[in-house]
Amino acid sequence: MIIRTALAALVLAASMSVTTLAAPVLKPEVNVVSQVVTVGDMFDDAGVMAEAPLFRAPKPGTAGMVPLDAIKTAAARIGLKTFDAAGVVNVRVMRKSTVVDEQSLTKLIATNLTSKGILTTGMTAQTMFSNAITPINAEAVDAPATLVNLRYLPETGAFTARFMISGIATPLDLAGTIDLMIPAPHLAANLPAGTILSQQDIIMRPVPLKYAESTGFASLDQLVGKQLQRQSREGMLLKPADVATAQLIARNQFVTIYFHKGPMTLTVKGQALASAAPGEAVQVLNLMSNRVVSATATAPGAVEIASAPTNLAQL
Repeated sequence: MIIRTALAALVLAASMSVTTLAAPVLKPEVNVVSQVVTVGDMFDDAGVMAEAPLFRAPKPGTAGMVPLDAIKTAAARIGLKTFDAAGVVNVRVMRKSTVVDEQSLTKLIATNLTSKGILTTGMTAQTMFSNAITPINAEAVDAPATLVNLRYLPETGAFTARFMISGIATPLDLAGTIDLMIPAPHLAANLPAGTILSQQDIIMRPVPLKYAESTGFASLDQLVGKQLQRQSREGMLLKPADVATAQLIARNQFVTIYFHKGPMTLTVKGQALASAAPGEAVQVLNLMSNRVVSATATAPGAVEIASAPTNLAQL
């Protein structure tokens, strides 16, 4: 009988020890992401009650102190009668946040314009809000802000937009203007008239689409290898009228006239009577015979005639 009583006492003591070890332990500091603080957030070893809600969490990006008495009351309300306070008098509860700022809202607008086909490849949207945007602390989720409605008037560029911010019940309504921007070619340096443009002479910079359409601008393939018509300054927007096909031969320039016949090549000095681009026909004065011949511009300072005159000596 004595042995049985001793064994029962040992079992009871062991059971009490396990219960003590299994009691939830209060944390001195809690960091949450959702709208509520659960038992699992507030206590270590919360067990099966880990998902039970205790308090509403503070607003995203803020923190608050919860006194021990309030924790005891909230815990008792859901059936958690016993826990280890571990000497904690107040628990600091912080709520994580993601900052929603002007840049992130602008990106949402650009994505919407792209989905509608308004913003196409190479274009950008320059968004200007009517009022300054103060950064907002939203819930720390994958999509802290959502654009629920955008009204855009291409004629004026005006827009109104409504956003929902995660963790904030009231929608955010904003207005402003949007300039659609398109890359356009500009001169990279001051260049004199007659310069043959290379790709290094041209830099692409965004300009408002309306301005580009009203003034006209050239594409790269309309510019590279072409000749500037006049002296031009750095940063100038290049238009088709600013360039012309590069001239190999200038008016009154002294040139070499070539005639090829099989392995034979005849040359004679001449003077161009007009300017000519590569492959263009040009009238040239033969300085030896004083005759005018028709030739084709083939290289800087060089022209070629396709067929020889009847008297080669008069070429």
